[in-house]
Amino acid sequence: MSTKRMRIFLYLLALLWFPVLCDAQDLRSINHFIVKENLIKNGKLAIIATDADENPLDSISGTYQFVINGFEQSLKFNEGVAITPHAMEASAFVFIKHRNQQGSHGRLYYVLRNDGGLNPIAINWYYLILIPALILLIAYLFKRLMILALVILAGFFIFNYSKGLNLENWFETITHGIKAWY
Repeated sequence: MSTKRMRIFLYLLALLWFPVLCDAQDLRSINHFIVKENLIKNGKLAIIATDADENPLDSISGTYQFVINGFEQSLKFNEGVAITPHAMEASAFVFIKHRNQQGSHGRLYYVLRNDGGLNPIAINWYYLILIPALILLIAYLFKRLMILALVILAGFFIFNYSKGLNLENWFETITHGIKAWY
């Protein structure tokens, strides 16, 4: 075989294997994740890489970049699980986002800390729209409750802000939810 034919053969072989290599790369990307308490109950969160049906992906290993409440963190995944570096001292909202070639993927959790440990509760994006909208609707329908509804709405936003949910995380959660919905 001549050198020219060998180059053409290798070039065609590379073209045939390129889609297979790209698919293998996609298997190692994180598009979905869930948050649980670390198994040793040390106040840290465990981020578990999952598929769309929230089944854990054991094939994920390596270092991935995440943004946790606005701070960039390099998380080391081992068999699909990574542990956050900082412990949770009190109950708080935690917005976790990961960006890869397929886009940005984020989720909002309310991490409830009690004597038994941490209990992460996923907050769906439509609750962030539905609750204030219902309060405003009640205030509109019952004019006498207008001041009470505005006080409740202000209290709702003050509570969220004191627990770490600022407007940026609020809007970003809604944006990620709408993008995932379509």
